[in-house]
Amino acid sequence: MNRDRDYPDAVAGPFETPPSTFEDREGREIELRPYDGGDAEFEALVEMYVAFDPADRAQGIPPGDEERVRTWLDGLVEKGSLNVIAWDGDAVAGHATLVPDDDTYELAIFVLQAYQESGIGTRLMRGLLGYGAENGVDRVWLSVERWNKAAIGLYEKLGFEISNSESFEMEMSARIATEE
Repeated sequence: MNRDRDYPDAVAGPFETPPSTFEDREGREIELRPYDGGDAEFEALVEMYVAFDPADRAQGIPPGDEERVRTWLDGLVEKGSLNVIAWDGDAVAGHATLVPDDDTYELAIFVLQAYQESGIGTRLMRGLLGYGAENGVDRVWLSVERWNKAAIGLYEKLGFEISNSESFEMEMSARIATEE
């Protein structure tokens, strides 16, 4: 689905690259690390998405039942996506992905409800963008529901700009760079 998108002239970043560990606002030690493709990590992601509150689903994702979650995650991995997971011990607190879209990447991020508003989303985004830049990604876009002011504020803070606001959902885009 390649559309002509405008990307900002300014480059966002630099962003740190995972793995990294930090303490969230609730005092939990959270580890960010790239998805390793193993069965245990895949199953942990499935568990997080099955537990995801339906009220927090946006644009039809994540899917609502385990079979559809598995199919959706298989598709992400098969497409050569770049994925970063936020871990609280052995439990997945959040997941962010960059999905190839011709010569750009679409970004999606999900933080389990019990971990929202604790700083994990910001750190997960920064880690994903750093990981993407480290792997040759330079242009990223996402869509967000226009009522989601918290997400829009986060994306703007990280260097995203509105690139299309003509529909119910807004598209935002960024150019990214990694730490030197």
